Amino acid sequence: MDDQARKQLIDKLMAAAGSEIRIAYNKENVSATGSKTGGRPAVPDGFVWPEYEGVTLGETEAVSRPLAFLCQINMKNVAPLDEKGLLPESGILSFFYELETMTWGFDPKDKGSARVYYFPDETVLTAAELPDGLEEYSRLPELAMTFEKHISIPDISSFDDDTDWDDYNECAEEIGCGCDDYGDRTKLLGYPDVIQNPMEEECEAVSRGVYMGDGKSYKALSESEKADIAEKAKDWIMLFEMGTVEDGDYELMFGDGGHIYFWIRKDDLRERNFDNIWLILQCG
Repeated sequence: MDDQARKQLIDKLMAAAGSEIRIAYNKENVSATGSKTGGRPAVPDGFVWPEYEGVTLGETEAVSRPLAFLCQINMKNVAPLDEKGLLPESGILSFFYELETMTWGFDPKDKGSARVYYFPDETVLTAAELPDGLEEYSRLPELAMTFEKHISIPDISSFDDDTDWDDYNECAEEIGCGCDDYGDRTKLLGYPDVIQNPMEEECEAVSRGVYMGDGKSYKALSESEKADIAEKAKDWIMLFEMGTVEDGDYELMFGDGGHIYFWIRKDDLRERNFDNIWLILQCG
């Protein structure tokens, strides 16, 4: 790629760029209502710990298990970095996912395996007791989160042209958006770090009850149904992407160096309704 072509591609990426809030971990200043992974989540009185009934490797019947508490994010920590004001300005957003079944998100039956809770008033929250039956692996280390605003660019698949993969990766690296080869990146908002395929249409289809594990159910839809799914897919936005979590001997990896992605409809996000999120897991 010559210099002129490189400049043109960088200009195209920058024109499509948005921003994301990248997350890092440390062991300092962990607090009950602060932004953190693991430990005990801050919850209101009457909180019922979520469970999911699913089948994991080696099982033939579904078993109900408590979801793992992944993390909580105090919105005051990220509000200054949320340039479009998409997130609540205060309160706590908490993320849960069932790590034994570790659903992929292509089956409507995966509903409930991931949950997001928004607690607007952090002053009424107290640390929950971890439920019986929560396996040791599903107890993440308690680590404080730090946040940094960062440029975010779309995946190459979003460009309807013949952009070369190597050229794209080279220019993305040059502007600070290198490929996340090992599923390390964790962030709020922005474009997802796509490992397999774009996810918006999958979110829309599966949330309608269409099984997307083999493509047969989707192919059986009418052309008008497919067109409607494609149109409504534009309503989805990535809320949160989580990569590998490591601390000492503990390692939580999603598949083989993958991510989990929490998706939400834009209207639901505006209305602070987190009941209908959809989770997709992708890995190499």
